[in-house]
Amino acid sequence: MSDSAMNHLHVFDMDGTLLKGTSASLEIARVTGTRAELRALERALADGEIDTRGFAAALPGIWPMLTDGLVEQAFRDGPFLDGIADVCGDIRAQGGRSLVITMSPDFYAERLLDFGFDEVVASRFPALPFTEPPVPENILTPADKPRIVEEVLRRTGIAREQCVAYGDSMSDAPLFRHLAHSVAVNYDANTTQ
Repeated sequence: MSDSAMNHLHVFDMDGTLLKGTSASLEIARVTGTRAELRALERALADGEIDTRGFAAALPGIWPMLTDGLVEQAFRDGPFLDGIADVCGDIRAQGGRSLVITMSPDFYAERLLDFGFDEVVASRFPALPFTEPPVPENILTPADKPRIVEEVLRRTGIAREQCVAYGDSMSDAPLFRHLAHSVAVNYDANTTQ
């Protein structure tokens, strides 16, 4: 294997990127019958009334019935891109590493490891069913993505120039600005600005 193929880090977003046209929260809302409540929460986030931490703090109130089984159903039925496991395998075969960074809940996102990702970093939530709200500091924001990538690069010895990010929305913009190589996947128009 050539040195040029080795030691690359491929960083993926989940919502809207690996998960086409939707998010983990919307998929969970679909199986729990809470779409209206979640859409209202998403509007508040989009309008700047709350941030990702406020969004996360509201989820236990919307999903008091949420169990691991419902999360598994939402994940299993999610519209993921075709060929994710093949891509992860190709990255590994070339000596690279794959990482997912998402602001979505860890209880959903960590299932991506089954596709073959080397690592998944997500917002950390309490165990299901919810008996308490998440700790605000455990909820990721868009600004956390570059910091997490830098931590992984230091730990793995991979140079920043050998890193490429894949994302779809403004939540990926801080990481896209931080890295020299980025790819917009299923992007919204603001992502390329």
